[in-house]
Amino acid sequence: MRFFQVDVFAPRPFSGNGLGVFPEAASLSVSQMQVLTQELRQFECIFLAPGDSSAVRAKVFTMDEELPFAGHPVLGAGAVLHHLAGAQAEIFSTLELPEGRRLEVHSTRTAGGFSVEMEQGMASFGPTLEDSALLAALSLGSEDLQPGLPLQVVSTGLPYLIVPLARALDRARILHADFETLLARHGAKFVYLLDVGAREGRTWDNRGAVEDVATGSAAGPAGAYLVRHGRERPGGWLAFCQGRFAGRPSELAVRVAASGEVSVRGSVFLVAEGRWSRLPAPSEGIER
Repeated sequence: MRFFQVDVFAPRPFSGNGLGVFPEAASLSVSQMQVLTQELRQFECIFLAPGDSSAVRAKVFTMDEELPFAGHPVLGAGAVLHHLAGAQAEIFSTLELPEGRRLEVHSTRTAGGFSVEMEQGMASFGPTLEDSALLAALSLGSEDLQPGLPLQVVSTGLPYLIVPLARALDRARILHADFETLLARHGAKFVYLLDVGAREGRTWDNRGAVEDVATGSAAGPAGAYLVRHGRERPGGWLAFCQGRFAGRPSELAVRVAASGEVSVRGSVFLVAEGRWSRLPAPSEGIER
């Protein structure tokens, strides 16, 4: 079975967020997809299969679980689909995620890679929060927050708790033994720390063990959050950075239209293509 290794939100090859893309995954079971993701040890992998005449079915996995949506896998898949389609300067693809959600992806060729843009749709906003336990669980205090901005859960398909910071992005850590449960009480799946002045973000898996280096599913909500709270105007592209603390600098672009529709764009480079010489058994899994 063929697969590709790509770098997403990458200013150059061998930066940004690595991703495994499996473009011919129709025969794989969910457990096989999980095992292959764990074998590659990427933050996420995406598995593609033919859908109806206008869409490609897609499933996204982390090392621990399947996700309903994630940003950098969608962009990486768009680049691989463009690569496989031939020499066209640009193509449009539709990815169908679980539960029938469809995402439109636009890919254009660049020098050595691709520029890929996806439409994430409208952001949904939860209530604003004041929770000292959440801040303490992140090794933060109220004095580290950006004045005038609240903690808030925002989602374009995956709910993130946006924590707006004026400082201390470098020393933030997940310290809580059951951080996922703490987030779930507020309707969030993950946390996204945003240095508002620098437009720089950080997020981790909920154990705090692995830092994500570029998170499109969080950058979209972060851009919508800044527009909603009057820190940015709608219509233009907003530049975000991430990955500095993990040694993988990444560049993400977000646009929030006047209608509220969110788009995310990034550069993608194909860095490897290979074939698996064997596959796990259909029911095989790895306990974690």
